[in-house]
Amino acid sequence: MRRSFFASALTAGLIAGILDITAACIHGYLRNETTPDKILRSIAGGAFGAEASKHGNMMLVWGLLFHFLIAISFTFFFFFLARMIPSLVKYPILIAILYGAFVWTFMRYVVLNYISTYTIKPIVGREVIINQIIGAVILMICIGLPNAFLARRYVKANSLS
Repeated sequence: MRRSFFASALTAGLIAGILDITAACIHGYLRNETTPDKILRSIAGGAFGAEASKHGNMMLVWGLLFHFLIAISFTFFFFFLARMIPSLVKYPILIAILYGAFVWTFMRYVVLNYISTYTIKPIVGREVIINQIIGAVILMICIGLPNAFLARRYVKANSLS
C-alpha cells in the first residue's frame, strides 16, 4: 500500500520529537537535576533570549513548538534524502548513528551558532564532554532510529508498484 510522503514524514517526526524531548528531560533530571520546564524554557531561549526565563507558561509552549519544529524539519529532510536515495535506508542502524551525529553537529555548529541567541561554549571538562556525548547518543537513538526505520518502511511501501 502506497503511503503519503507528508503523512509518513510527519508521523516519524512526531515520534522522534516525543522520544527526543522525553530523553532530554530524563537526561537533564538525572545528570543536572534540571526540570522539563527549564529545558523547554531553554529551547524557547534560543529565540527569545533571557526573556524566556522571565515570562509565564507561554514560553513552555514556545519551547515545545520550537522543539517539534526542529525534530520534524530534520525528519522531513531525512525522508527527502531517503526518497531521492533509497539505498540510504538499506542499513538503518548505521544510518541512524550517522544521521544522529549529523543532527548533533548541525544543531551545535549551525543552529546554536548562527540562528539562536545562544553563544556556544567550548566542549571542555569531563562533565561537559560526557553531557555532549550523551546528547549525541540521544539524537542517534531518538531521531536517527525512528527516521531510519520509518523512512525504510516508507521507501519499501512506495517502491512496490
